[in-house]
Amino acid sequence: MKILMVLTSHDELGDTGEKTGFWLEEFAAPYYVFKDAGADITLASPAGGQPPLDPKSDAPDAQTDATKRFKDDVESQKALASTHKLDGITVTDYDAVFYPGGHGPMWDLAESKTSIALIEGAIAADKPVALVCHAPAALRHVKAADGSPLVKGRKVTGFSNNEEKAVGLTDVVPFLLEDMLAEKGGTYSKGEDWSSYVLEDGLLITGQNPGSSEEAAEKLLARVK
Repeated sequence: MKILMVLTSHDELGDTGEKTGFWLEEFAAPYYVFKDAGADITLASPAGGQPPLDPKSDAPDAQTDATKRFKDDVESQKALASTHKLDGITVTDYDAVFYPGGHGPMWDLAESKTSIALIEGAIAADKPVALVCHAPAALRHVKAADGSPLVKGRKVTGFSNNEEKAVGLTDVVPFLLEDMLAEKGGTYSKGEDWSSYVLEDGLLITGQNPGSSEEAAEKLLARVK
């Protein structure tokens, strides 16, 4: 079982002068779900190498069992420090694809032609794709086989407008994820703020927020099995 995890390479939080990147828990929790299931995991990002970590996700109050495990896992830290370049990845080599969030994907993965083609290729090859929190931003320009938006008519979720407001970044992000998914024709719904909420519609799995990352990974794993 081979699973591809795609992380952001973007580290600037709009024009705030602050840093962003991927959210540690949204990487670590799914990573260990896959690893503990015996999966062969490949990590990739648009730029390759070490993806930027959102410093807020490294704060003491953001730590979970999975993030603590990762901090003690030298081998996995080395793997993260040397992600493959996304444009060198052949998606048909993998059984499934997982996109961790963090605000970074709102800028790079949302607009990356390589990522768009990778998701389209995965779906066309009957491979499930899971995206959590802000990572569904990567679906912004992804098309279905008939040329319509991939999310059109599908049940989807992602970081809600209310959660974005709670973190004070409504006017910083390039677009609001909830609004974008709805505008593209997705049947957007959400659970309670910060609680696990995951939707599965065919090959597409989406999770609302950091608390949804483990459940989204488990649903992806179940799909592959």
